Amino acid sequence: MPRNLLIPTLFLRACVLAGALLPLSAVAAERLTLAEAVRRATQQAPGLDAQRAAIEAAQAEASRAGALPDPMLSIGIDNLPATGADAFDPSVDDMTMKRIGVRQEFPSARKRATRVALAQRRVGEAEAMAVAARLEVQREAALAWIDAWQAQREITVLEALREQAQAAARLARARAGAGAGSLADALAADAAVLGIDTGLEQARGERDVATARLGRWLPGADADAIEGDPSFDALPVARAQLLARLDALAPVLGSGARVESAAAAIAAARAEKRPDWSVMAAYGQRDRDRGDMVSIEVGIALPVFARQRQDRGVLAREAEYRQALAQRDDERRALAAQVDAAFARWEALKRQVALHETRLLPLAADRSAAALGAYRGGGDLQPWLDARAAELEVHRTHAGHLGELGRAWAGLAFLLPEASP
Repeated sequence: MPRNLLIPTLFLRACVLAGALLPLSAVAAERLTLAEAVRRATQQAPGLDAQRAAIEAAQAEASRAGALPDPMLSIGIDNLPATGADAFDPSVDDMTMKRIGVRQEFPSARKRATRVALAQRRVGEAEAMAVAARLEVQREAALAWIDAWQAQREITVLEALREQAQAAARLARARAGAGAGSLADALAADAAVLGIDTGLEQARGERDVATARLGRWLPGADADAIEGDPSFDALPVARAQLLARLDALAPVLGSGARVESAAAAIAAARAEKRPDWSVMAAYGQRDRDRGDMVSIEVGIALPVFARQRQDRGVLAREAEYRQALAQRDDERRALAAQVDAAFARWEALKRQVALHETRLLPLAADRSAAALGAYRGGGDLQPWLDARAAELEVHRTHAGHLGELGRAWAGLAFLLPEASP
């Protein structure tokens, strides 16, 4: 290839390659905040697709609940001799005829109405379960993100402290080499760096584990993509509102819907006492020398053994209704206690985090900086080692409290459907 064409060709190939890699780099550069993680988890969760399919199934059942049964076609032969010399000869008797007919059953209007009401309650139950499942997905995705974010935040803090420890280690080695310090101090400073490295590896492992859990909701989630500094100091709904609307909270949505379904099932069971009726029309064809016949028949069900059949069904449905009520009341009582405890824990963690941020963290940083400054001025190394260990512990404790605060917040923020973040 001529040299004057080689450079433009290579430039063109480089442009094409860059264009092909641009979407990959854009995906890799996509940042994953808490709100984005919750949003994407809600869109991608297969469990929510299953709940939507359950709603469609319940709606399809409801649309046919009040329909009449299918008509029944009957074909036969009537009045055929069965004994004697002319047995099974259709031509010897004037009444023998071929018959074709259609029968239609008509359940009582009350029975059909209660079946429709029960099917509609089943739709409501499926919808309630879908809402509860969506809130659970959002809460679990938020918890997984918070765990990964907590570990990443701890890594960032430890990396900053490591730079300070490395500076002290370099100073200790320099003083030991110049005869102004001891080798023990240099080794102790190196051990301090190794201690931070150990903490870093532990935090990275915890971040990888949390990211793997996050992959349950966001396949392919990258730990490096997690960003943001969310505030967990405010909830989307007040404590009094949650306690006043316990039946609307996610954990009891399903039990409340089951109570309504159980009540509708009682009405359907009571309607079984009402008799059904049916109509049949038949056409009978006889020999050509004899006239054809038409038959019309009306049938009515006779629930004469209601005490052994229908009444027992009503009793069973009433027992199921009482069971559903008791389960709902038990869940409401447990949920009220959980909400109270969760709010108390959230408030306590807020106070602890505020104390760390306003007093303990600045005090630990000032103490460590002062000890390092004193060592640089010729003082002992041990005060700095003690101050560094104390600062490291305060930072790690603070990171743990932040994660606990975030988890307490998530446990309360995704309870009420219309108030979820």
